[in-house]
Amino acid sequence: MKKFPYTEKKDTRSGFGAGLSELGKSNPNVVVLCADLTGSLKMDAFAKDHPERFFQTGIAEANMIGIAAGLTIGGKIPFTGTFANFSTGRVYDQIRQSVAYSGKNVKICASHAGLTLGEDGATHQILEDLGLMKMLPGMTVINPCDYNQTKAATIAIADFNGPVYLRFGRPTVPNFTPADQKFEIGKAVMLNEGTDVSIFATGHLVWKAIEAGEQLAAMGINAEIINIHTIKPLDNSAVLNSVRKTRCVVTAEEHQMNGGLGDSIAQLLARELPTPIEMVAVNDSFGESGTPDQLMTKYGLDPVNIVEAVKKVIARKA
Repeated sequence: MKKFPYTEKKDTRSGFGAGLSELGKSNPNVVVLCADLTGSLKMDAFAKDHPERFFQTGIAEANMIGIAAGLTIGGKIPFTGTFANFSTGRVYDQIRQSVAYSGKNVKICASHAGLTLGEDGATHQILEDLGLMKMLPGMTVINPCDYNQTKAATIAIADFNGPVYLRFGRPTVPNFTPADQKFEIGKAVMLNEGTDVSIFATGHLVWKAIEAGEQLAAMGINAEIINIHTIKPLDNSAVLNSVRKTRCVVTAEEHQMNGGLGDSIAQLLARELPTPIEMVAVNDSFGESGTPDQLMTKYGLDPVNIVEAVKKVIARKA
């Protein structure tokens, strides 16, 4: 099993903030809108350095999306920011009608996604956002795994023409991907080549998959681990090439089992290459208040559950 050393843990929302700061200097068409959560989304530096391109809309998320859609008509590249629950569920109608339907070049950036929002509880812990957004025609959906990858993704989507949903979070996680990486939308990243099982992970679950891979290696199981940072468009070739070799699949994500990464991969395999699959995800449940670690353990989103899913799917393959 390949080793992934890291020197620090950092939150992915700070990667977003760092990416915005770079875009502020390099791309004069980038404008930023925030729904009263400037500090929480690490938009402070952009707001300070470029006040003429920063718009505080207040707790009026629907209005924020409408303004962003309008700004694209003048050639601007708007980045909107609030918590994932309010970035999607609260404003789904506005995103569908004003952004997706007409293909507006709006970047919908969402922090504090999933269970790792922690103590704020189920009302804020949206676990349906990837499904909501990937179902919109023409919407690109990105869920990076660490600080460096989130920063790179933030910079990359400014050059992409079309609506994008970028998801990130609050907790600190190992920052292990290269600082100088080139982020390619729709291109999966091979982390560890293996022959016994394909583990496709996204977001915070990528590091959990790496930890699971180390445990599996100690058991003599050689896991192929792939970082699916782009949920849509899915890297079909990377998925199918891996599965042709391993003949069984485990997916891992901080999201509902219905509608997430596992759902997308299962659909692909059902069409192209029927294969045993197990999904590590939240199973038709809302979250609750607790520390991020407590919740990830309670809802089965940890290395132990990935290992158990691998054992189960390998038995099914046999």
